Amino acid sequence: MSEEPTSFSADSYFATQPAPPTLEHDIAGVKEFVARQAKEGRNVVLVTSGGTTVPLELNVVRFLDNFSAGTRGATSAEYFLKAGYAVIFMHRQFSLQPFSRHYSHSTNPFLDFLEIEGSKSGTATPPAISVTHAMRKDLVEVLTAYKSVHAAGTLHTLTFVTVNDYLWLLRALSQELSVLKRKAMYYLAAAVSDFFLPRQKMSEHKIQSGKGSLHIEMDQVPKILKPMVDVWTRGDGFIVSFKLETDEQLLVPKARAALERYGHQVVVGNDLHRRKFEVVFVSRKPLPPLPPGVTVNPIGEETTSSFAESWLRIDIPTSPIVHTNQVKEIEEDIVAELVRRHERWIQGR
Repeated sequence: MSEEPTSFSADSYFATQPAPPTLEHDIAGVKEFVARQAKEGRNVVLVTSGGTTVPLELNVVRFLDNFSAGTRGATSAEYFLKAGYAVIFMHRQFSLQPFSRHYSHSTNPFLDFLEIEGSKSGTATPPAISVTHAMRKDLVEVLTAYKSVHAAGTLHTLTFVTVNDYLWLLRALSQELSVLKRKAMYYLAAAVSDFFLPRQKMSEHKIQSGKGSLHIEMDQVPKILKPMVDVWTRGDGFIVSFKLETDEQLLVPKARAALERYGHQVVVGNDLHRRKFEVVFVSRKPLPPLPPGVTVNPIGEETTSSFAESWLRIDIPTSPIVHTNQVKEIEEDIVAELVRRHERWIQGR
């Protein structure tokens, strides 16, 4: 299956790779959701969450994946809702979701919260089920927040599986949210594949293993932040990207490089092993106001000190985490900081 790699721009990608069959239906629901939030004057955040797959065949049996379970995205969505935002939660199918995430992990299984109450013998009435007394307070807290959000209609969910699904959805959602101008935030927490196999290069059927080793030449996923900043969101969106590294020395330089290249607002950098307890916000420093009558030569305007970094850290728990709604989560502080910055963006500062 080895073929020459192809260089894809965003435009050439969307011109050659097919849209998901559900795209039109998905966007109709988003259009209605955005119109309702605009009427009610809410800020709206698009949260992307979870990992993308890369199919290796048209009739998919084999695919490449990554380890993301969608923890950061699902957790952050809850805190955005708590802060008064409406949330479009675009997540990998079957990854963690807001509220239900508290009971999805094997260390905190939902069935352990339930008890079977005895029934009268000789009757056909099935036994009643109740929540164990020790777990009721936690469950009531989560359930109350969940019911409140659904009553207010401030959460809209969409799913993707492949990197192709993700790219088509992201472009369409960005275009729909652009009507909100600066009141829209884009929180790109999904773990998106860097490489993919174009449809034109895929085997139609399952790749046979009888020939021994497998060689696949994959193409680079197009860089979509630049068209997202300049075109899809019309230059008004408050865009937050994430940078995950395993080498701490690369974290800030690569975050700075992303801001330089794409021109968005914030990169949240995190080291793989400390991402749950430490992140760094990297952004451009605001340019100081010029004295009256003074103009700036655009050549050489940027300097090496034009970026600002601020670290956010929380204490590492000393005991095992059992109930996520009982411990400090770094996403609470990440969201609080971004809400503050977004408000300044809306006000033009």
